[in-house]
Formats: sequence, C-alpha cells, structure tokens
Amino acid sequence: LPLSKSGGKKCHKRPQMRPRIFSFIKSPSFCLQGRFTIAAKHHITIAEVYESELVDIEKAIAHYEQAADYYKGEESNSSANKCLLKVASYSAQLEQYQKAIEIYEQVGSNTMDNPLLKYSAKEYFFKASLCHFIVDELNAKLAVGKYEEMFPAFSDSRECKLLKKLLEAHEEQNAEAFTEAVKEFDSISRLDQWLTTMLLRIKKTIQGDEGDLK
Repeated sequence: LPLSKSGGKKCHKRPQMRPRIFSFIKSPSFCLQGRFTIAAKHHITIAEVYESELVDIEKAIAHYEQAADYYKGEESNSSANKCLLKVASYSAQLEQYQKAIEIYEQVGSNTMDNPLLKYSAKEYFFKASLCHFIVDELNAKLAVGKYEEMFPAFSDSRECKLLKKLLEAHEEQNAEAFTEAVKEFDSISRLDQWLTTMLLRIKKTIQGDEGDLK
C-alpha cells in the first residue's frame, strides 16, 4: 500500500482532485436529515481519492474513520468494520500500532460470535498480535494468550501456531528459525504486502538480522 507522497504521475493530479473532494463535501446530500449512509459513501470516495490519487494516507484514514462513524449511526456494522479495518491497516503502516491494535481487537471481538464472520476473527487477532510484537515481545505473548482465551478457535489456527514459532525464534534471537517459520506459513497461505511489512519489522529487531525473509 502506498505511503510515499512523491511520484511522477500522482503529483500533477493534485490540482484536479482537490475540487472534486470539496464538491463532495458541499453536495446537498452529504449530511442532511440523517442520511448517514450517503454521507459515509461520500467519505469513502474522498478517502479513496486521498489514498490512490493524492497519496495522503493520514487524510484517507480520517475520512475512513468518519465513514465508519456514519455507518455506525445507521447500525451498518459490517460496513463500519470494513472502514475501520482500512484505518487499522494504514495506522499500522504509519507505526501507529496502538490504534491499529484497538481496532483489530474491537472488530475481532465483534465477529468471533457471528457464525458467518467468526472465521475472519483469527485474522484480526493475528494482525493485532503482530502489531504488539513490533512494539514488545512480552506484549505479544500476553496478547496471544488473551486472544486464545477470548476465542478458543484461535489456538488451533495456523496464524496462532506461526505466532508461537516466531515468539520462540525471537526469544532465542534466531533469525534463521524466524525466516523458516514464515516460509512454511507462506507456502500454504500467501503473505500479502501488509503482513510481509509487519513481519520484516519484527525480524529487524533480531540482532544480526539482514532484514529480509529469504
């Protein structure tokens, strides 16, 4: 996901995109008579402009947060969660780990008792654990234990088993074991860019690490 504010094609689009953003905000349907869903969709559109055209992630976060609030006002929790997960993902990229953890825990707690959504809860607890891990190994251990207690199915997940292997490797300052555990996981469940970035940040805290997962 883009974090850089530079880039040839993107810079010259700024003058054209900003009027679009302001026109959305000023549109009559933006927030009249409790039309929260319409307002939320406008904020999402603005957020997408900021993340893809203007590459201003902090502003994108702010608009996804506003969209989530509007969806909550309509009790559209699923739509609110989608926006909050965007906020969590970008917050972690910007090293705002505590904010990301709180969102992943909140969404995980909201989905773990839903028969249709509980499968996703392990992903959110996994991501929260990685954010903890970047900050502090002990915090990560405590978090994993807490999530297992909250959501027993998490214990049997490949994500939880990976976390325990990574914690052991990190405690032993064994970069090779860390990398092997990641490779084994990746061979079955491909790591996306976000997960790769977080795992690299953790691995770099191992002494003598070369900073890759190869």
